[in-house]
Amino acid sequence: MNALAVPSLRPGWRLQWEEAQGCHVLLYPEGMVQLNDSAGAILSLVDGERDVAALIDELTRRYPDASSDELAQDVIEFFVDALQQGWIHHD
Repeated sequence: MNALAVPSLRPGWRLQWEEAQGCHVLLYPEGMVQLNDSAGAILSLVDGERDVAALIDELTRRYPDASSDELAQDVIEFFVDALQQGWIHHD
């Protein structure tokens, strides 16, 4: 996945905050995926309109203490994994 790809959640999947779990979850017809804080922060920005570079920019703005290079690498690695897991797709 490159910085110009525009990710979106897989059709039929949705992200929501689950109060009982205290975290974001991905809901899909057969179940639920509980997300860690980083995954929830990244996926909460996925809207099917912004590319990965724009999402990285927004995360860098929200988390100014993080190294921008490390953050960018972590986000791209997350999207590669999320794509392999079938959570997302991209244009």
